[in-house]
Amino acid sequence: MNELRWETRLLAVVAATLVVFGIATTYGASSLVRTKDGGVAGGAFALTQLTGALLGGVLMVTMARIDYRRLRPLAWPLLLVTIFFLFIPILPFTRSISPVINGARRWVQLGPINFQPSELARLAVILWCAMLAAKKGEQVRQFKKGVLPFVVVLGFVSLLIVLQPNLSMATLIALLGGIVLFTAGAKIGHFLVLGFVAVLLVFQKIHDAQYRLARFTAFMASGDAPNTATSQIHQSFVGIGSGGVFGVGFGQGQQGFGYLPYAYSDFIFSSIGEEWGFIGVLLIVLLFALFCWLGFRIARTAEDPFGQYLATGLTAAVGLTAFMHMAVTLGLMPTTGLTLPFISYGRSSLVVTLMGTGILLSVGRMRGKPARRNGGSTARPPVSV
Repeated sequence: MNELRWETRLLAVVAATLVVFGIATTYGASSLVRTKDGGVAGGAFALTQLTGALLGGVLMVTMARIDYRRLRPLAWPLLLVTIFFLFIPILPFTRSISPVINGARRWVQLGPINFQPSELARLAVILWCAMLAAKKGEQVRQFKKGVLPFVVVLGFVSLLIVLQPNLSMATLIALLGGIVLFTAGAKIGHFLVLGFVAVLLVFQKIHDAQYRLARFTAFMASGDAPNTATSQIHQSFVGIGSGGVFGVGFGQGQQGFGYLPYAYSDFIFSSIGEEWGFIGVLLIVLLFALFCWLGFRIARTAEDPFGQYLATGLTAAVGLTAFMHMAVTLGLMPTTGLTLPFISYGRSSLVVTLMGTGILLSVGRMRGKPARRNGGSTARPPVSV
């Protein structure tokens, strides 16, 4: 059994390394950011991130010690609670607890607790999809009984997130649900049809919002686009390029002076390239690659289909989000607001990511242990991950 657990130990070390590096990078990228009162942030952002890391760390350890199979009955309740909170930002009479921040209502503030429901939706959707896919078994190959229930629920959750508006997060959540469903054995033909419809809907939403259309146009024809539409990605290139091989040094980056908006969150990968250089960028890419490799190994050797699907979705959530964030900073995708897991500033993202990592560790720890009576079948059909 011990030979099966080295992945979980190494996975925990990788996650902790990314969190520590993230706190340091957040401080370097935000210490000189101007606050609303005209002062500088100093260590405020890093301190906030540290509190999120402490809370998330406690939750990660707690979830790692709980048998993940006990979470299966909680899939529906967690999804319904998440949907309830997703409704709050789009209701007109809830502005007192969901104010407009940076032109969007994506947050819910309940006293001292301030969180982003769409971050919780990532975890809730993965857990729910894994539960339902395991329950349906071979029925996932049928459209009406297998795929359609996923489409209805995922479409509804994504719609609530789009209305905030947050198209990038809605797209990510739909993709994660699709990954879990594909892992469970859904037919390729169903994905091709749904993918075509989804692309049309995404392009329609891009066309409906001027700022989205400007970003997409700048991405498709960056050489001809006006400077105002390409300023963020241009500054991202400047930050990454100026770092060279070894970087300009910790806390010495110039993008934190306001040249690159949100250098501590949406474009933190650019800050890493500037301050830590190619060596730092390579290290982060290798750490995320190692995280995904370990996560998929755990998924492949999980004791039951539910564990396989759950581990696959949780690993994909980290890997896909990291890839999309890096792609944006390198100009390979239109600008979005997705953060870099474990590293970007944002307590909601950090806490939920660490909680998901704890569940992934639980799947790894439970290998070789018998399932409880309510834990479902231990049969393991071959799954390609």
